[in-house]
Amino acid sequence: MMTNWLPDLTAHTGPLYARLAGAIENAIDGGTLPAGAKLPPQRNLAFDIGVTIGTVSRAYAIMRERGLVSGEVGRGTYVLAQEATPQIRHGVTAAHFGGTRTHAPVDGMLRFDSTAAPLNFARDAIGAVASEILAAKPAELYDYSRSQPQNWREAGATWLAAGGWKPEPRTILQTNGAHSGLMAVIAATTMPGDSIVFEDLTYSSLARSAAMMGRRTVTVETHTDGIDPDELERVCAQRHPKLLFLMPACQNPTLGVMSEEKRRAIAEIALRYNILVIEDSVYAPRDGSNLVLLAELIPERVFHVGSLSKSVSAGLRCGWIACPLHYANRVQIALKMLSGGIAFLMAETAAQLVNSGIAESIRLENTAEIRRRILDVRDVFRGVEFDSREDVPFIWLRLPEPWLSGTFKAAAAAEGILIDDEDEFKVGRSDKTWHRVRIGVSATEHAVDAHNGLVRLRQLLDSGAGGYDTFN
Repeated sequence: MMTNWLPDLTAHTGPLYARLAGAIENAIDGGTLPAGAKLPPQRNLAFDIGVTIGTVSRAYAIMRERGLVSGEVGRGTYVLAQEATPQIRHGVTAAHFGGTRTHAPVDGMLRFDSTAAPLNFARDAIGAVASEILAAKPAELYDYSRSQPQNWREAGATWLAAGGWKPEPRTILQTNGAHSGLMAVIAATTMPGDSIVFEDLTYSSLARSAAMMGRRTVTVETHTDGIDPDELERVCAQRHPKLLFLMPACQNPTLGVMSEEKRRAIAEIALRYNILVIEDSVYAPRDGSNLVLLAELIPERVFHVGSLSKSVSAGLRCGWIACPLHYANRVQIALKMLSGGIAFLMAETAAQLVNSGIAESIRLENTAEIRRRILDVRDVFRGVEFDSREDVPFIWLRLPEPWLSGTFKAAAAAEGILIDDEDEFKVGRSDKTWHRVRIGVSATEHAVDAHNGLVRLRQLLDSGAGGYDTFN
């Protein structure tokens, strides 16, 4: 069924492609474009509303990403039927496009798809500090947090310090978690249409979020010791990216550590091509490593980001950015405009935890628990190939024949265990296959439950082709 529908772009703001995408989504939601309706051909719609074909193509692509339409070469683009209720597979609520993780697992599922800090050691200390703040600073809870107090900045400088490097407090911004800070950096330093470079396996939620803001993603291949500088230079020469996202100290999900040689090579490329760099250190172990930071090599170009989520508490939603000083005010404004501002109670609690030394004590206890669980993993999965680090809360498991990454994830879910397949970390479509899954060990509250889940995964792994059937 062809439709003669034309969008009203005056009802939306922003870039033309985003306004067009919003108009299409509203028409679908309102029933003007019902399920099965064929959208106008891109060339025709571009002519009718006076925009370029590229604008229409980008809007249609956004609709496909949101699962609202389906397009095939030669057939056109059609509105998909929208389910009234979430689809249930293997007892798990399936997520909309934007990631492979579930929204809300049913009770009884073991969460090995999270790397949040262990719960055991933080709750009492965090509760005590928060209670003291509620009693001592009630007025601050009734107004907006309009500034970043010095104690917040000092806490960030302390928490981000590594080796012999410690950022100046005046360069620090406290954020609502690392992701919030990363998005503020992207908003402050790039414009819609700009390219951002990611490794082909990485924290892909950031890449998807950037794409929703109209940024283009470019990938370079991931190796055990970081990206290939020659490939990065080729991408820079051809695509002229504005920003590069890296996790040099501990890459997620591969656990790779970037060599100092590559760090120095990347710093030189960033200077040569005028690229800004985000150095994500959320998984960086505090193991006394003396590897130079990118923030040390090119401080005028690097945003160094960390948080409490993997080592103290994910629920506090607290992170910090060490910014190049001339970007700090711009990033703070972006953070305010994107998030509405900092939650005072969370930020003050986090700052007091760090400045008092309590956060470090919690981190040490959590690290000890993670080490115990990683030792258990190494014992349970003896004889199987996987990458691990004793103080990082996940492993990167290579699947033996005949397992595929997505199939093993589905089979684990059928056993009541949530894990991440490799697709969760892919920035875009790729012909490369790793046949790996990531298994997090920190989010299951009780060690005995974690152990039992690991044993079940090992049994499933060893069962081979007889371990799972979808009956499709």
